[in-house]
Amino acid sequence: MPHIALYEPEIPPNTRNIARLCAATHTPLHIVGQPGFRMDDRAVRRAGLDYWDEVSIEHHMDLEELKARLPGSRFVYFSTKGRIPYTEWRFRNDDCLVFGPETRGLPDHVLSKDPDSTLVIQMDNPNVRSLNLATSVGIALFEAIRQIRRL
Repeated sequence: MPHIALYEPEIPPNTRNIARLCAATHTPLHIVGQPGFRMDDRAVRRAGLDYWDEVSIEHHMDLEELKARLPGSRFVYFSTKGRIPYTEWRFRNDDCLVFGPETRGLPDHVLSKDPDSTLVIQMDNPNVRSLNLATSVGIALFEAIRQIRRL
């Protein structure tokens, strides 16, 4: 299965929804950098995450540490600044799908390193700046799973 990486997530309900998605699909979840909320056991239990033990979750100090942990993975970034529609990308088993924080997205210094691996989820309405993070992860992950299972 691919991996999901959340770079400095800020909104706990989004991360909880993504964790549930990862649990349901047996997809490893990686939290990169400092989240904008507590993720200790007490906070997790209080949030009612009774499926938390079903999620393979790891925390990494930065993207370089994550890349060292997943040396065979191809890193695929999602951004409203992406040029390649996610529907035109051919996903592989070892891909790591990377998403930025809700209020600012992935930083330019991350995106500029690999623009040929930066995807966009197209939206018809130009007045809508972006989709919800959990929605974006769901769209991308299920497209990756769909493609991988067809191979």
